[in-house]
Amino acid sequence: MKEFDRTERVGAELRRELSVLLRDEVRDPRLDDITVQEVRVTRDLAHAKVYFTCLTGEADASAQAQLLNGRLAGYLRHALAQRVRLRAMPKLEFVFDTSISQGERLSRLIDAAAPGPSAAHDTDPES
Repeated sequence: MKEFDRTERVGAELRRELSVLLRDEVRDPRLDDITVQEVRVTRDLAHAKVYFTCLTGEADASAQAQLLNGRLAGYLRHALAQRVRLRAMPKLEFVFDTSISQGERLSRLIDAAAPGPSAAHDTDPES
Protein backbone atom coordinates (compact mmCIF):
# COMPACT_ATOMS: atom_id res chain seq x y z
CA MET A 1 0.00 0.00 0.00
CA LYS A 2 1.41 3.38 -1.02
CA GLU A 3 1.70 5.99 1.65
CA PHE A 4 1.45 8.91 -0.79
CA ASP A 5 -0.36 9.06 -4.09
CA ARG A 6 1.59 10.20 -7.15
CA THR A 7 -0.60 13.29 -7.52
CA GLU A 8 0.26 14.31 -3.96
CA ARG A 9 3.98 13.88 -4.60
CA VAL A 10 3.80 15.89 -7.83
CA GLY A 11 1.74 18.58 -6.06
CA ALA A 12 4.28 18.84 -3.25
CA GLU A 13 7.15 19.15 -5.72
CA LEU A 14 5.31 21.82 -7.72
CA ARG A 15 4.55 23.74 -4.50
CA ARG A 16 8.24 23.76 -3.52
CA GLU A 17 9.41 24.87 -6.94
CA LEU A 18 6.67 27.51 -7.33
CA SER A 19 7.60 28.99 -3.96
CA VAL A 20 11.22 29.31 -5.06
CA LEU A 21 10.24 30.78 -8.44
CA LEU A 22 7.91 33.38 -6.91
CA ARG A 23 10.51 34.32 -4.30
CA ASP A 24 13.61 34.46 -6.49
CA GLU A 25 12.65 35.08 -10.11
CA VAL A 26 9.39 37.03 -10.23
CA ARG A 27 10.22 40.72 -9.83
CA ASP A 28 6.68 42.09 -9.49
CA PRO A 29 6.26 44.00 -6.17
CA ARG A 30 2.53 43.14 -6.13
CA LEU A 31 3.50 39.49 -5.59
CA ASP A 32 6.08 39.99 -2.82
CA ASP A 33 3.80 38.83 -0.01
CA ILE A 34 2.40 35.67 -1.64
CA THR A 35 2.74 32.26 -0.01
CA VAL A 36 1.90 29.07 -1.90
CA GLN A 37 -0.15 26.94 0.51
CA GLU A 38 -0.99 23.87 -1.57
CA VAL A 39 -1.00 22.52 -5.11
CA ARG A 40 -3.69 19.99 -6.02
CA VAL A 41 -3.06 18.07 -9.21
CA THR A 42 -5.72 16.11 -11.10
CA ARG A 43 -5.23 12.36 -11.53
CA ASP A 44 -4.27 12.74 -15.20
CA LEU A 45 -1.70 15.44 -14.26
CA ALA A 46 -3.23 17.84 -16.80
CA HIS A 47 -4.37 20.56 -14.39
CA ALA A 48 -3.08 21.93 -11.11
CA LYS A 49 -4.87 24.28 -8.73
CA VAL A 50 -2.40 26.43 -6.82
CA TYR A 51 -3.82 27.76 -3.55
CA PHE A 52 -2.07 30.88 -2.27
CA THR A 53 -2.42 33.40 0.54
CA CYS A 54 -1.09 36.90 0.93
CA LEU A 55 -0.16 38.99 3.95
CA THR A 56 -2.21 41.98 2.80
CA GLY A 57 -5.41 39.97 3.09
CA GLU A 58 -8.32 39.43 0.76
CA ALA A 59 -8.36 43.01 -0.55
CA ASP A 60 -5.53 42.40 -3.04
CA ALA A 61 -6.33 38.72 -3.61
CA SER A 62 -8.44 39.12 -6.74
CA ALA A 63 -5.86 41.40 -8.38
CA GLN A 64 -3.08 38.98 -7.51
CA ALA A 65 -5.06 35.97 -8.77
CA GLN A 66 -5.79 37.80 -12.03
CA LEU A 67 -2.11 38.67 -12.41
CA LEU A 68 -1.02 35.09 -11.68
CA ASN A 69 -3.60 33.56 -14.02
CA GLY A 70 -2.64 35.91 -16.86
CA ARG A 71 0.65 35.93 -18.71
CA LEU A 72 2.57 35.01 -15.59
CA ALA A 73 0.95 31.54 -15.52
CA GLY A 74 2.59 30.70 -18.83
CA TYR A 75 5.98 31.93 -17.63
CA LEU A 76 5.70 29.93 -14.38
CA ARG A 77 4.58 26.82 -16.25
CA HIS A 78 7.55 27.09 -18.62
CA ALA A 79 9.99 27.67 -15.74
CA LEU A 80 8.52 24.68 -13.87
CA ALA A 81 8.91 22.49 -16.95
CA GLN A 82 12.64 23.26 -16.90
CA ARG A 83 12.97 22.41 -13.21
CA VAL A 84 10.59 19.46 -12.70
CA ARG A 85 10.95 16.32 -14.79
CA LEU A 86 7.43 15.50 -15.98
CA ARG A 87 6.27 14.28 -19.36
CA ALA A 88 3.71 17.10 -19.54
CA MET A 89 3.51 20.09 -17.22
CA PRO A 90 0.02 20.66 -15.76
CA LYS A 91 -1.88 23.82 -16.63
CA LEU A 92 -1.75 26.12 -13.60
CA GLU A 93 -4.79 27.80 -12.06
CA PHE A 94 -4.16 30.14 -9.12
CA VAL A 95 -6.86 30.38 -6.45
CA PHE A 96 -6.82 32.55 -3.32
CA ASP A 97 -7.01 30.32 -0.22
CA THR A 98 -9.62 31.57 2.24
CA SER A 99 -9.11 28.81 4.81
CA ILE A 100 -6.93 30.98 7.08
CA SER A 101 -9.44 33.84 7.24
CA GLN A 102 -12.29 31.34 7.77
CA GLY A 103 -10.33 29.71 10.61
CA GLU A 104 -9.76 33.09 12.26
CA ARG A 105 -13.45 33.95 11.92
CA LEU A 106 -14.49 30.61 13.47
CA SER A 107 -11.99 31.11 16.29
CA ARG A 108 -13.46 34.56 17.05
CA LEU A 109 -16.98 33.10 17.05
CA ILE A 110 -15.95 30.32 19.44
CA ASP A 111 -14.21 32.81 21.74
CA ALA A 112 -17.31 35.00 21.76
CA ALA A 113 -19.65 32.08 22.47
CA ALA A 114 -17.59 30.33 25.15
CA PRO A 115 -16.88 32.08 28.44
CA GLY A 116 -13.20 32.77 28.97
CA PRO A 117 -11.15 31.37 31.88
CA SER A 118 -11.28 34.76 33.65
CA ALA A 119 -15.10 34.50 33.94
CA ALA A 120 -14.75 31.17 35.76
CA HIS A 121 -12.34 32.70 38.30
CA ASP A 122 -14.70 35.61 39.08
CA THR A 123 -17.18 33.26 40.75
CA ASP A 124 -14.68 32.00 43.33
CA PRO A 125 -16.59 30.86 46.49
CA GLU A 126 -13.76 32.01 48.83
CA SER A 127 -14.34 35.70 48.00
